[in-house]
Amino acid sequence: MSDGYLIPAETVETEIVIRKSRFLTTIQLVTTVAEARNRLSALRSESPSANHHVYAFRVGFGNSVTEGMSDHGEPTGTAGPPTLAVLRGSGVGDILLVTARFFGGTKLGAGGLVRAYTLSAQEALRELKTERKVEWKTVGLELPYSLYNIVRRLIDAHKGTIDDEQFGADILVIARFVTNDLNCFTIELKERTAGAVVPVNLD
Repeated sequence: MSDGYLIPAETVETEIVIRKSRFLTTIQLVTTVAEARNRLSALRSESPSANHHVYAFRVGFGNSVTEGMSDHGEPTGTAGPPTLAVLRGSGVGDILLVTARFFGGTKLGAGGLVRAYTLSAQEALRELKTERKVEWKTVGLELPYSLYNIVRRLIDAHKGTIDDEQFGADILVIARFVTNDLNCFTIELKERTAGAVVPVNLD
């Protein structure tokens, strides 16, 4: 995750009509499974007349992703799985997609439902604006005054941000880095200080 991953930058709502059934799809940013379930409950409350609230979510990305889905009363496998499949192919993480179906009186059949929920998810994702989420790490650096200028220059060179500095017998610097930048900073710090200064992970 050192280079980050795409996440929703806003809430999106789209609607399509297929054989008189309305499919209202909402995409929202979620960062935990609990948040996904809370937002799902809120969306169900906002449209209580919907016959189904099909959902899929992906919290995290890559090897650390947690997924969930539900057909919510539609025939097994016709709604949740195709919705999740679209999310998996989107390259977007921390995402909840909920499609509320308002039945129009005409049955779509299993194949029709798969196509309808797939299309609903794809249409909403086409409208979605994304941004890149980057993982930051906070570290503590204890160093003598003689190395202060060297360490400050290295922090700047590796795009770090200093959150705090404490000046006592030695200097304590609290800094934040993007994960990939921290790895490069740590290597160069070891070389420039002969191993005298070692970052301590504070997360």
